[in-house]
Amino acid sequence: MRIFADRLLEQLSKNLSSVYLIFGNEPLLLHESRLAIAEQGKKQGFEERHRFSIDNQTDWNAIFDCFQAMSLFSSQQIVELEVGENGVNAAQGKELLELSAHLNPDTILVVVGGKLTKAQENSKWFKALSSLGTWVNCLTPDISRLPQFVRQRCQKLGLKPDEESLQMLAQWHEGNLLALTQSLEKLALQYPDGQLSLVRIEQSLSRHNHFTVFHWIDALLAGKANRAQRILRQLEAEGVEGVIIARSLQKELKLLIQLHGEMQQASMAQVFEKHRIWQSKRPLYSAALQRLDNQALHYCWSLLADAEVMLKTQYEQPVWPMIQQLGLTLCSPQATFPVAARRTQ
Repeated sequence: MRIFADRLLEQLSKNLSSVYLIFGNEPLLLHESRLAIAEQGKKQGFEERHRFSIDNQTDWNAIFDCFQAMSLFSSQQIVELEVGENGVNAAQGKELLELSAHLNPDTILVVVGGKLTKAQENSKWFKALSSLGTWVNCLTPDISRLPQFVRQRCQKLGLKPDEESLQMLAQWHEGNLLALTQSLEKLALQYPDGQLSLVRIEQSLSRHNHFTVFHWIDALLAGKANRAQRILRQLEAEGVEGVIIARSLQKELKLLIQLHGEMQQASMAQVFEKHRIWQSKRPLYSAALQRLDNQALHYCWSLLADAEVMLKTQYEQPVWPMIQQLGLTLCSPQATFPVAARRTQ
């Protein structure tokens, strides 16, 4: 069973699974999920807690010993396995697959790691363990899910934000859930009545949103010009190098041009499948491909080429205005692009 991290407490209140797979890119949700399982497990007699790191030095014999038949007088236990940044290799996956056959009612297995790739989701060990327990998705909520996430957090603290306050809290803390948690706790202490308005929030908090280049790319693909410009301004203020922006966009533009060309011979779904575009990303690419024709994409490529030349040769000239223009062009619906500006590598 797969659930989002914000549904974990509800699931734990009903029953404990024998396996929990906690994976994602949000440190706060990863920490809260493993803590919630430990607390609920302790209430039900799982008092011992063992932790192991999965790497080349892992003592698998020690892990398997935890899953041997328990005596009547032994306490129940939770075994946590933390996956490293490089994920699970073939040898480690083989051990995890074998471990799935040694589960018992006296031991809860918790595997914790970063964001999964499609290949990892389809691996034998992951399929075997997920079929026996609960997969907890700890990905950072995107901008569409963030207001609901903020609302749930407010309810737990007795806070009652109006709709405008809710949107402001989400916007100010996008990409930084730890800061959101701290801000809400501060507001709960400052305003015992729980009523939140724009004035109260502005008086109490400063912005804590944290954007990456990937947030900017997603905004461009979706055609959200205002959001893209806001993210770009913050990236510039944070000192992100223009070359990183340009290289990231180069990869996406090259892919869009390739997708557009292949769609002349196959359906969009077939092309997405060929290039292994994630389901969550397909609406973004679909929006961009419907908005931008071949001429528009090549015009954007020419603007990007000009930006790269400036980055490499005209060090005294700021490249950000050109990147800003490129972003606005990519977000323009059904705009007219100069034919003379076409240029590809």
